[in-house]
Amino acid sequence: MSPRLDEARTHKATSTPPPVLLETDPTGPVIDPESTDPALRTEPADFVSGSGTEALEGLDGLPAIPPYDEVAPADARALSKTLFERLESLEEGTHEYAYVRNTLVELNLALVKFAASRFRSRSEPMEDIIQVGTIGLIKAIDRFELSRGVEFPTFAMPTIVGEIKRFFRDTSWSVRVPRRLQELRLDLAKAGDELAQQLDRAPTVGELAERLGISNDEVVEGMAASNAYTASSLDAQPEEDDSEGALADRIGYEDHGLEGIEYVESLKPLIAELPPRDRKILSLRFVANMTQSEIGDELGISQMHVSRLLSRTLVRLRKGLTVEE
Repeated sequence: MSPRLDEARTHKATSTPPPVLLETDPTGPVIDPESTDPALRTEPADFVSGSGTEALEGLDGLPAIPPYDEVAPADARALSKTLFERLESLEEGTHEYAYVRNTLVELNLALVKFAASRFRSRSEPMEDIIQVGTIGLIKAIDRFELSRGVEFPTFAMPTIVGEIKRFFRDTSWSVRVPRRLQELRLDLAKAGDELAQQLDRAPTVGELAERLGISNDEVVEGMAASNAYTASSLDAQPEEDDSEGALADRIGYEDHGLEGIEYVESLKPLIAELPPRDRKILSLRFVANMTQSEIGDELGISQMHVSRLLSRTLVRLRKGLTVEE
């Protein structure tokens, strides 16, 4: 530890708190002056006014704090331990508590930057990752207890990394799916790789279900949910060896036969009301594709009579459709 920190630690408590050695802000760190959380909001004016000096009497004996970017890791750990000891004796919600807590955040931001560097290859901006990691750091500070005998970086790092991973898990999916399916996707991927190495082939649904101790339906549900992780653009260019063009060019064309299905369904009750001979003529003409002469020979009537009957039936059906519309 640096001599300056050792010397500051032996400072005797007086009625006036020792000066905090900051280059630009003598009031200590201010994380967010506009925050609605009293524990995260400090007002600089309170620390420089007379009433503010009285409010900071609980900070007597704290070591001098150099600029945060000049504090070595070993000194940051020693300072953090001293501040945690003082934090336990302060009442939550007071200015002194907020000052010590915010100072701990500033001193340990290097942990957040180190954890965030592991996710540098992700598409999210590094500033957002650091911000999420800082939330994890604050949670670790609130949960840390000196009595456990664990160094704060050892305790805080899993919380910081977990907060960042949770951020990616909740925001990187193209379609929002339940967390249960997000975790199932990871389990299926891991089990699939292990079984593929053992079996020298892709595992079946039953083998995956047996490996994970779940049902076949749950495996199928997890596989379907995996399709929601990424989305492809309709204008995405195809692979070099793909000659089918962009995805938008391969979307199915409009099926005009769908309109005919609607007409058929509408005609069914109208055809059912026709006399048997008229239904027979319609079937022979439009289903069997017989000519009017062939229909006449089939029914024993003339071709002219078939034509009149067919025309009358079509007019009746057309009129029935028009009335329903």
